Amino acid sequence: MSRPVREEELEEGRRPEGFVPSSWFWYVDGDDYLGRIQIRHRFTPHLRDFGGHIGYGVRPTARRKGYATAMLRDVLPHARDLGLDRVLVTCDTTNVGSRKVIEANGGEFEDERGGMLRFWIRTGH
Repeated sequence: MSRPVREEELEEGRRPEGFVPSSWFWYVDGDDYLGRIQIRHRFTPHLRDFGGHIGYGVRPTARRKGYATAMLRDVLPHARDLGLDRVLVTCDTTNVGSRKVIEANGGEFEDERGGMLRFWIRTGH
């Protein structure tokens, strides 16, 4: 069964059980899909420890070209518009590339929990 992604943004929107309202953005170059990024509007206990506010992924053939850094930078104003002054972004302890993306966008390391590094990024100027 398909459902409109835009509906997932709404508090009363349809989404899988246990999921929070989220905004999705696709990063494209012309007709080429490069990646996607998601802003979760609030936390569950699991998201606070492991998932954070923002999740992203880049197509394997588009990796290591700066797209993830640009995607995260470009989505921060949208998070601010949602009322988030700062966002939590996490990555696996072994994911050096993602850690560099987060740090390049001002990520301030908080701690490590269950194999995940946790960083806070301010969304304002």
